[in-house]
Formats: sequence, C-alpha cells, structure tokens
Amino acid sequence: MQPLYHNSTQTGGWPLLNVAATCTATHALGPGLRAVVWVQGCPFNCPGCLAPDWIPMRQARTVAPEDLVAELLAHPQVTGLTFSGGEPMLQAAGLTRLINLAREQRPLSLICFSGFTLAQLRDDPPGPSVADLLDQIDVLIDGRYVARQNDHRGLRGSRNQRIHYLTDRLAEFDFASGPRQIEIQVQADHVLLVGVPPRGAITLIDQALEHVCRARTAG
Repeated sequence: MQPLYHNSTQTGGWPLLNVAATCTATHALGPGLRAVVWVQGCPFNCPGCLAPDWIPMRQARTVAPEDLVAELLAHPQVTGLTFSGGEPMLQAAGLTRLINLAREQRPLSLICFSGFTLAQLRDDPPGPSVADLLDQIDVLIDGRYVARQNDHRGLRGSRNQRIHYLTDRLAEFDFASGPRQIEIQVQADHVLLVGVPPRGAITLIDQALEHVCRARTAG
C-alpha cells in the first residue's frame, strides 16, 4: 500500500517534493504576479476535479526544495507563491522548507488550497509538519470540490469551500466573489491551464485544442 503522504528525503535529511507541475509567473491564482506549485497525489478524488491526472499517488517530478526555489523566483517581479495540487498538505514538510527558503530571498505571500478543512488540519493532520506549513500560509482555501456547488465566482472551486485569512497580508483581496480568470501557457511538451476556470471555459478550450489538432493532421 502506498503511503498517504510523500516522505522521500534527500541526502542530509531534508524532504523532497513530488511535483506535478509548476508555473513561474501568473496573475490567475491570486493577487500580484505569483509562482505556483502543484503537487502530485490527492486522497479525495472529487468528481469533476479539474486536474484528475494529479490525483494518483505516483511519482512525478521529484525535486529538492532548494532546487525548486531558483525556478520559482526566476521572475524578479513575483511577489507570492500559490500551493495547489494534488493535495499540498500531504507534502507539508517539503513545502514548508520551500516557502522558508523562498522568503529568505524576498517577502512573499503564500496562498494554499487544500481538500482538508482547517479544523481537520489542526485537530487530525494527515501527515507531519502540517502545523508548520499552516504557520506560513497567509490565505488557506479549504474543503473538497463539489461540482454542483460551483458558482463560477472567485478562487474557490465551489461555494462550500471556505477562505481563511490566516494573516492580514492579503486581507484586501476578494477571493470569494471576484471574477475568475485563466491563462493558457504553452510549455515545452504540454499545455498548462492556470487558474480556476469560469463557466464554459473548459469546453471552449477543448474545442480550440481539437481544432488545432485537426488542422495539424490535415496539414
């Protein structure tokens, strides 16, 4: 049986991260210019999940926090990080190490998405170092995604999810009801959708990709 949380370590004892994807610059997942880490592996398997490929508890890209910091802070105007997935709290130790290293270089804000509720994380954490990661988070968006409660507003996937301002750093930003935006980023070997899609966006993206594929095949 695979462990609930990723616990691989590098030489010296610091945790490694199992990363599904990264984005080094986006305006779609919080205020300002942000870098994003999506971790691999989630225990919830919510119907309608936007990122089903990142649910399985399998090895993806294994990377040390020390190596990931340089990648995430390559853009000098990045002012914050966003952790998502997958389920970040299953890799709390590595992500805590990552944000601590990043904040040694600049005063970054931190947003984190989790399928666990804040009460669960505090009372019955799913793995080690969850309390340490909570201490570093400015805004936690918690709770499982429920497709029928998707109101297509704000950075919540569905309205049952709660937004917890754990510090006042991002208190003026409307996470609950502001307009959604997405970015389509073409990377070396894949296309990455960044953000929480507004109504109808996924269908339009699928149609556009299908059109491009047909055109390339015909050409």
